[in-house]
Amino acid sequence: MKATAKFITDSILHSYAILFFSQNRVFGALLLLVSFLNPLGGLAGLTAVVVSLIISKLLDYHHETTRMGIYSFNPLLFGLGLGAFYQFNAAFVIWLLVGGLLVAVLSVTLASMLARFNFPLLSFPFVIGFWLLLLSANGIYHMGLKQVNSAVLNEFFAPGKETSYSFPLICCRFIIPHYPGLFFRALSAVIFQNSVLAGLVIATGIFFHSRIHFSLMVLSFVAACLVNRLTGIYPEGISYYHLGANVMMVSGAVGCFFFIPSARSYLWAIISIPVTFLLINGLTKLFGFVDLPLLSFPFCLLTILFISFFRQRQSTGKLQLTLLQHYSPERNLYQQLNGAERLHELNYLKLGLPFMGAWTVSQGYDGDITHKLAWGKALDFVVSDDEGKTYQLPGTEPQHFYCYNKPVLACADGTVESVADHIDDNPIGIINIAENWGNSIVIKHTEGLYSQVSHLKKNSGKVKPGDFVREGDVIGLCGNSGRSPEPHLHFQVQVSPNIGSKTISYPFACYFNQSSGKNQLRSFETPQQGDIVSRIPINRAIKQAFDLQPGYTAVLLAPGHQTEQLEVFTDAWNQSYILSKTTGAVAYFINNGTAFYFTSFYGSEKSLLFYFYLTAYKIVFATDPDLRVTDTYPLQVSFNKPVLWLHDLVAPFRQFMRLSYENKSEGNGQDIVFHIAQIKTVAGSRKETMSASLHVSNNTIKNFGITLNGTQIDIQWIAESAY
Repeated sequence: MKATAKFITDSILHSYAILFFSQNRVFGALLLLVSFLNPLGGLAGLTAVVVSLIISKLLDYHHETTRMGIYSFNPLLFGLGLGAFYQFNAAFVIWLLVGGLLVAVLSVTLASMLARFNFPLLSFPFVIGFWLLLLSANGIYHMGLKQVNSAVLNEFFAPGKETSYSFPLICCRFIIPHYPGLFFRALSAVIFQNSVLAGLVIATGIFFHSRIHFSLMVLSFVAACLVNRLTGIYPEGISYYHLGANVMMVSGAVGCFFFIPSARSYLWAIISIPVTFLLINGLTKLFGFVDLPLLSFPFCLLTILFISFFRQRQSTGKLQLTLLQHYSPERNLYQQLNGAERLHELNYLKLGLPFMGAWTVSQGYDGDITHKLAWGKALDFVVSDDEGKTYQLPGTEPQHFYCYNKPVLACADGTVESVADHIDDNPIGIINIAENWGNSIVIKHTEGLYSQVSHLKKNSGKVKPGDFVREGDVIGLCGNSGRSPEPHLHFQVQVSPNIGSKTISYPFACYFNQSSGKNQLRSFETPQQGDIVSRIPINRAIKQAFDLQPGYTAVLLAPGHQTEQLEVFTDAWNQSYILSKTTGAVAYFINNGTAFYFTSFYGSEKSLLFYFYLTAYKIVFATDPDLRVTDTYPLQVSFNKPVLWLHDLVAPFRQFMRLSYENKSEGNGQDIVFHIAQIKTVAGSRKETMSASLHVSNNTIKNFGITLNGTQIDIQWIAESAY
C-alpha cells in the first residue's frame, strides 16, 4: 500500500514538473498548487492526470514511464486548457473524461512511434486532442460546451496591448512594471493562466530546480523583447502565451534540455527566437482559415526540427545532444563532463600490457627511430636495470638482454589472425630488413580492432591462426627477429589483420607507471618514451569483495538510519547497478577486473547506498602502499549548495569548481582498509569536505564509515549472498 501511494504521488507530481522539463517533486507540487488559481482548470487538469494514470495502471503500461509522467502530462494540459476555455456543466465533465482518454491514447501511441526515431513526445498529443475538441465545439453541433470570456481566451484569438499589472500580496497591492509582469505572465501561460502570482511561483520553482534553465528563461525573454523592439513585429506587444509556451520553451529545449548546456547551446537558443516568431506568424495566418489557435505546436515542431537538424552532423563538435536524460540541465552537464573525463571504459576495448613485470618504453608514438608516418602509433618495450641498461655484460648475445626470452601476453581476448614464427633471431647490431617485422602475432579483438606483437623469438609462438586467447595468456617469447638491432618487444594496434598494417592510437586500460620509485595509476592512457610500466598486481580479496554479480544481496545497518536492503541487477543495456529496495535509490557501476567504480547515482542523498557510492567511488584491486587512487565526482554531489548554485549560473561557459576523490589503502592479504577523502577545489583553493573508510576482510566488504559536516556515520555491510 505504501509503495502504491508513493507511485501515485510520484506520477502526479512528475506529470506537472515535466511541463518544464523537470522531475523535481517539489516543483511539481508548486505547479499543482498554482494550477488551482483557476479552480476549474486546476481540478480539470488533476482529473485528467488521474484518469490517464488509472488507464496506464489498468492496462499495465510501462511502470517507469508512467511514474515519470510521460503518459499523463499531455492529459494534464488538456484539462488545464479545457478549464481555461469553457464553463463547467455536464458536457464539460463528459468531454473532459473523453478528451482525457483520447489524449492518453495519443500519448502512449505517439510516444512509441516517436521513440523509434529517438524523438521526444513533447505536447503533440495535447495539441492534436485540443484541436479536435475546438473543431468539434465550434462546429454546428457545439457538443454542449460553453466558452468563457477570459483574458486567456482573448489572448489566443485577439491578443491586445500590454499594460502594467497589479500584484496582490497580503493586504497590499504592488504595481508590477511592464516587462517583469510580462515575464511572469508568460510563464503562467504554460498552464493556461494570465497571472503574475502564478508566474512568480513558477519562476521560483524553476530557479530552485535549475539555475541554468532559469537563466535561459530570462535570457530568451530579454532577447525576444529586443527582437520585437528592433523589428516591430508586434507593435501592440508580444503575445504572452506565445512568448511563454513557444518562444521561451523552445529556447529552454534547445539551450539546456535536449542539448548539453554550453555557450553554443545558449547561442542557438537565441537564434531560435526569431525563427520561432517566423513560424508563429506564418502558421497563425494558415490556421486562421480554420479558426484554430496554434497552442504549443510551434514549440513541438521547432524542437523536433532542431534535434533532427543537429543529428545529421558527421561529428558532434562542441554542441552536443543530451544522450542520457537526467531531467536537470545541471545534472546533464555535470554527468557529461564527468563521463567524458573518466568513463573511457565505454569508448575503448580494455587492453592490458602485453608482458609481465616492469618494462621501459624505449620508443613511443611518432618516435625518432622507426615509428614514422602511418606506422607511428606504436610502442617498443625493453627491460632495464637500475642503471638504465638493457643487458648484462658483455651484451654481445641476445640472451644477455633482460627482455630476451620473456613471456609475451595477449593484451585482450580475441582470435589469433596471423602468425609468423620461422624467422631467425639477429645477432646483436644486425638487422633483417628483408623481413622487417620478424616473428609476429596478430590477434583480432573485435571488428576493425587488431593488436600486433613483433620481433618475437624464433619458434616461440604458442598459438596458431584460429585459436581463441584470453587476456593475459602467453602467446610467445620476446626475441630479436626482423628489423631489431637488439631484443625488444614491438606493440601496435591496427584496423586490419595483416602483419605490418598501418597503426592507430589506442590506450591501455589500466597500468602502473613508475615515477621516483613509486607506482602511479594510469587509466586509458598511452605510455610515453622513458616510462617504466607494469601490470597492476591484483589483490584477490578485494576483487572478490567487489564481485557484485546480478542477484547479489546485502543489508546496510547504521544507528539512527533505516535498514536498507540492496540487490544487484543489470538493465536492458547490460549495465550493472545496485538497487536499494528500501529507498529506491540506484547506483550504476563498472567492474573491469582491475577496478570497481561507480558511474552514476539516482535517488535520495540520505540513502545509505548514497554514502556507499561516495565511499567506494573508485576501488582499485591493489594494495600498493604508495598508490593513491584519484578520480572526479560529478558536481551535483557537492554538499555546499549555495556555492554550487553560483557555479551553476556560469557552468555552461566555465568551470571554476571541482570535486575530487582520493583513496589510499593499508594492509595486505585478506584484511585491507581504504581511507577516502573528497576534496573540493574552488578557484584553486582546496578543502576536504568528506572523509570515509572502507574495510574489506575475508573476501567481503565488512563495513564502511563516512564523516559529513562533522557527523560520523558507521555502516555495517552484511552480505546475504556472495559468490
